[in-house]
Amino acid sequence: MNNIEIIDIKRVKEPKKSEIYELTFKEGGKTKVREVIKKLDVAKILVYHRGKNAFILVKQFRPFVYINHKDLAIRYELCGGRADKNISIEEIAKEEVLEELGYRVKKLEKITTLVTVSKMHLFYAEVDEEDRVNSGGGVDYEDISVVYLPVSKAKEFMFDQSKPKRPGLMFCFCWWMNMRD
Repeated sequence: MNNIEIIDIKRVKEPKKSEIYELTFKEGGKTKVREVIKKLDVAKILVYHRGKNAFILVKQFRPFVYINHKDLAIRYELCGGRADKNISIEEIAKEEVLEELGYRVKKLEKITTLVTVSKMHLFYAEVDEEDRVNSGGGVDYEDISVVYLPVSKAKEFMFDQSKPKRPGLMFCFCWWMNMRD
């Protein structure tokens, strides 16, 4: 993974990629005003490599984490991406696994949909080396490291605070350990 060098930080007056609104509403008879950001739904995939008995995660720099916690900005995540194309969320999930991890997914299993700022559609997929198409790492400007985490180390990883991770990843590990048929 490349070293990150921050060149500049400035407040954006008119954001290009985010839609920021001021929402005025009444709650309990009181008028309240909040700034809110409109976000696209996302697909996130827990990928299990049968031959390696390991989960395949991504590790990458997240600027939106950096702005709040510089030391936690390179984090571990489920493979995934935004629903920014006119295709099904399942197709987006399969595309993301191919782009980020380099594997072609034959079958997806829906875990659930969580509501964070937007909807997070969680899926599960299994792959093997015969499904490998390329080395992964993302497309265009992405700089993604592919990480194989042995299943035997998953619980330890979940509680290792030195490895920043998202709640969706933790949820999927709990599903794997407790709910999977």
